[in-house]
Amino acid sequence: MVALGGNAIQAPGEDDSVAGDFARTMETSEHLVALAAAGPWRLVVTHGNGPQVGNHLLRSEMGHRHAGLPLLPLDVCVADTQGGMGYMLQQCLSDAFHASGKPAVVVSVVTQTVVDPADPGFASPSKPVGAMIPADKVEEAKARGWILMEDRHRHGWRRVVASPDPKEIVEAGAIKALVDDGVIAIGVGGGGIPVFQGIDGILTGCPAVVDKDLATAMLAIDIDADALLILTDVETVMYDFDGPEERPLREMTVHQARGLLAEGQFPPGSMGPKVEALCRYVESTGRTGAITSIDRSEDALRGEAGTLVVPK
Repeated sequence: MVALGGNAIQAPGEDDSVAGDFARTMETSEHLVALAAAGPWRLVVTHGNGPQVGNHLLRSEMGHRHAGLPLLPLDVCVADTQGGMGYMLQQCLSDAFHASGKPAVVVSVVTQTVVDPADPGFASPSKPVGAMIPADKVEEAKARGWILMEDRHRHGWRRVVASPDPKEIVEAGAIKALVDDGVIAIGVGGGGIPVFQGIDGILTGCPAVVDKDLATAMLAIDIDADALLILTDVETVMYDFDGPEERPLREMTVHQARGLLAEGQFPPGSMGPKVEALCRYVESTGRTGAITSIDRSEDALRGEAGTLVVPK
């Protein structure tokens, strides 16, 4: 199971056009094909959508304000970005496998994630979406009714939305069936479309963005994945990030990782969910998970790069 961060699809500070996103996604897909060819395993791919879903929300709000178009609910924005980004990943992965001489069937699954209406995440929005907001635009953003959180490491502000904990991946069985049939599946895009499930079993969308790493860990457990890689823009998790005692963490037990989480070493809107996701996966399966950069993914699988979370 490979979870892709937003930088795998949109390079930070570079061309953010659709053509630029396709070019970046093709580079990522070539790494994933090399990863698939490096061992006797099959891939399941998940991805984030933080920048994209924020932009989608903004387009909806501008269309409503300037042209009277109906506002799109947040769950529909998640679904729209899941489909568009899934299409891009599906096409680029298919092309990359074809170019390698090993054609593969790649399928994107529109995935729903059940959340609890009583989750405290609804009362305390924490999931960053959209682009960075410079300090001189903060008051303008607040006037729109946005909830903002400062990102001191990146010297700006981000819009944040509710991010409840995932409780069930609705299409997990379908994804497992595809994988068992040899298909490379792309699922839980953007953490999955957040839904409530009534006592009658009826699903209803809700205004949130589920963390993609936590949803990925749940899916990895559901389909009995052999390993979980969370790929981001850094090679290792850092202790005391940007502080005087900063150093890379090469390996943590679940107990050590949870202790550092409790200390506040890993921020809730960025590295925190990644570490928690690996803890949940490792606790449930007894296997190893890793956080690293895309270009060190093969090394991380061998335990030679990245930050490993291990059972004991």
